[in-house]
Amino acid sequence: MFEVARSNRYHIAVFGRRNVGKSSLVNSLVGQNISIVSDIAGTTTDTVWKNIELPGIGAAVIADTAGFDDVGALGVKRIDAARKVVARVDLALLLLGDDISDSKLEMEWYALLKSYSIPVIPVVGKCDKVAFCEAVEGWKALLGEEVFTFSSFTGSGRDALLEKMAMYYKKNELSGDITSSLVEKGDVVVLVMPQDEQAPKGRLIQPQVQVLRNLLDKHCIPLCCAPEELSSLLQLLNAPPSLVITDSQVFGYVEQVVPVGVRITSFSVLMARYKGDIDVFVEGARAMLEMPSDGRVLIAEACAHVPQNEDIGRVKLPRLLRKHFGSELSIDIVSGNDFPTDLSGYNVVIHCGACMFTRGHVMHRICQAKNDGVPITNYGIAIAALLGILDKIVY
Repeated sequence: MFEVARSNRYHIAVFGRRNVGKSSLVNSLVGQNISIVSDIAGTTTDTVWKNIELPGIGAAVIADTAGFDDVGALGVKRIDAARKVVARVDLALLLLGDDISDSKLEMEWYALLKSYSIPVIPVVGKCDKVAFCEAVEGWKALLGEEVFTFSSFTGSGRDALLEKMAMYYKKNELSGDITSSLVEKGDVVVLVMPQDEQAPKGRLIQPQVQVLRNLLDKHCIPLCCAPEELSSLLQLLNAPPSLVITDSQVFGYVEQVVPVGVRITSFSVLMARYKGDIDVFVEGARAMLEMPSDGRVLIAEACAHVPQNEDIGRVKLPRLLRKHFGSELSIDIVSGNDFPTDLSGYNVVIHCGACMFTRGHVMHRICQAKNDGVPITNYGIAIAALLGILDKIVY
């Protein structure tokens, strides 16, 4: 059975104080007990993620976080873990308690989520209890928006909450069309995929798989080859292809081989639009070119892996940067969820295609870069800019 990759699932997280009903809400939405429910505050100590299929949304993943009022040394670490979840979510459910007079933490987390443009649904749980029901109007007045009520005991409010969640999903839904308007039914599209030691044995990398499937879904005619066979493939065609999609690391070679007039892009560039903000990335690449020779660059990889010889993020891209700017350039590299909380010391952030991240995760990093006043771009767009062909590629 085909399992939707977690990075392509809609990410939902539940935030709130200890013992406010977060785990009960998650269990009710999932339809099974994945989180331990107890009257003892602090039962959930680590974030629990669960794949789920939700009506109106489809493939999703939901996170049950530790209470943001946790205490002690371990409590601080649990709260920090909950804060890191913020970077990964597309939608937040903020669970509210029965004490409207003590709302400081709820308002802080509400503001935090909103600052990253994350949709927030305020929910008063345990609404089978009188005190919680009485608090609803107070929370409405304080937040200035609709507050949903929910009871895991009676099931009341579940359908209305699911409808609201589906509404936010449809409002912010990824089109699922990675190639967008670049191609249409019947177009011949050439995919150039290097089969060097960086290519995983026996399989294609995630962006290649996603683009290939997208082209097949659109009834295009995809033709695949390694860079060494590109010239031979093009000679076999009766007419030039509608589009050539290449691995960014061979942009320069492919641009030289492809006939004038044939549109070119890369898997990374397509992912930049699909998972991020293409306009921000292009603007970031142009700003990168104005960086001083002793500037400081942050290269961010979404996936943690054992680097190989000629690794694009750790070897090829730094080499290209130093060739353009000189040996005095300072380059830092981070991977996975490791990402500085302060980017202000950098001249530019260059992010990978982020096939292993959700769009929300990438947009969180874009927002952080904007807040710190630092340009951000991605591998493919940065490479095209460094090679002087940014104006020749399509996105």
